[in-house]
Amino acid sequence: MADWIKKALTRRVRNREIPPDPRLVIGVKFAIAMTLCLSALEIAHMAFLGSWNSEIFAAITGLTGTISGILIAQKT
Repeated sequence: MADWIKKALTRRVRNREIPPDPRLVIGVKFAIAMTLCLSALEIAHMAFLGSWNSEIFAAITGLTGTISGILIAQKT
């Protein structure tokens, strides 16, 4: 999993590759893992309680936006 994250965060400037900070890679891994955990929690909430939890969905949306923002900002 680390290879594609590191590759996605690697900058290319004038035919030179600049690797990302290892802390950034770990942070993105953590955010992706938390998004997956929250998605599983939302599925379990819907399966057992039969209702939608907007707070969990807001957390999923926030983490997804954070991951997208990091990937887009790192490339520019």
